[in-house]
Amino acid sequence: MTQSHHELLIVGGGTAGITVAAQLLQREGAPRITIVDAARQHFYQPLWTLVGGGVFPREASMRSMDEVMPSGVTWIRDRVADFDPEKNAVKLESGQTLTYDQLVVAPGIQLDWKKIDGLVETLGKNGVTSNYDYDTVSYTWELIRKFQGGNAIFTFPSTPIKCAGAPQKILWLAEESFRKQGVRQRSEVIFASAGAAIFGIPKYRVALEKLVAERGVDTRFEKDLVAVRPGSREAIFRDVKTGGELVLKYEMLHVTPPQSAPDFVKRSPLAQSTPLGYVDVDAFTMQHVRHPNVFSLGDASSLPCSKTGAAIRKQAPALVENLLAFRAGKPLAARYDGYASCPLVTGYGKVILAEFGYDGVILETFPFDQAKERYSMYALKAHALPNLYWHGMLRGRM
Repeated sequence: MTQSHHELLIVGGGTAGITVAAQLLQREGAPRITIVDAARQHFYQPLWTLVGGGVFPREASMRSMDEVMPSGVTWIRDRVADFDPEKNAVKLESGQTLTYDQLVVAPGIQLDWKKIDGLVETLGKNGVTSNYDYDTVSYTWELIRKFQGGNAIFTFPSTPIKCAGAPQKILWLAEESFRKQGVRQRSEVIFASAGAAIFGIPKYRVALEKLVAERGVDTRFEKDLVAVRPGSREAIFRDVKTGGELVLKYEMLHVTPPQSAPDFVKRSPLAQSTPLGYVDVDAFTMQHVRHPNVFSLGDASSLPCSKTGAAIRKQAPALVENLLAFRAGKPLAARYDGYASCPLVTGYGKVILAEFGYDGVILETFPFDQAKERYSMYALKAHALPNLYWHGMLRGRM
């Protein structure tokens, strides 16, 4: 077994890990950085809503990891097996052990497809799809454009998920497509969510509830998808309060899977003692609550915010400041306020831009009511933000 030491070790080469590394490289006195990630491709996942809606090909969302990995970073193409924070060590699946001065844990979130009985066997065929996977996102558009009527069901699980607006964004695009295709009158568009409402922030919830009424969407709240029966085309839901069962027939089923921290994080000393197992960090400084030389941000962290790329854009600079302060023996002064943004696509050329922080505080950017549908916000979502991501955020420029 080989062992090597690293000044700063970043686990994860996704949005969070790359952004932190890129920002640190621009700072004086930055540590030498090593990133651990086995992936060969990097995805801009917010685009998958529009891929599933037929606007972009899925290839537009992908770059090779070689393209996005910051120059000057050491990249170890391996997977983490275990953390040993008492020894400042990380063990890789290859058997190699890495030790570190500081550690940033940013491996993203795990999609728990297998927790829905019968889903894995039928996902990507037989009318069952998901925008949460690169391999199935194109099938979503195939189902929408070929839809001839019946039940189109869109689910939302009982766990926190990345981009909490995504399960309904594709619903709105599908509903509009059905109208354009002349099949809406013989279709039921159903939003079956384990949540208690269409959206958690009251300002935007009211606007979305109006759209639900105007467009005839059938909402089934507090219903958690637990099984799929492809033979009979039935989706099985559990009532989160009563435990009762609801069986719905489907012609199209768009599944948002339950999600949690990656298993190697869950079983580690860095995790919260909860089933979801997120990295246990302070909500404002992003420093680990038990191991001060460990930090975490992004979807795998316990930060009680919406899990979005926009959230990471605000988390990364605060984490960088606090990491450098820690290395210099200074107090951690930077604070993350819980900011997250969700461009709620409500149709082709229409977006409600939700922006908020901890405790639901509204943190809007633009000098107008962002709870109204606007083409300008759609243009931001579809065209401006992808460019800002590839050429700004991943290069440490924003």
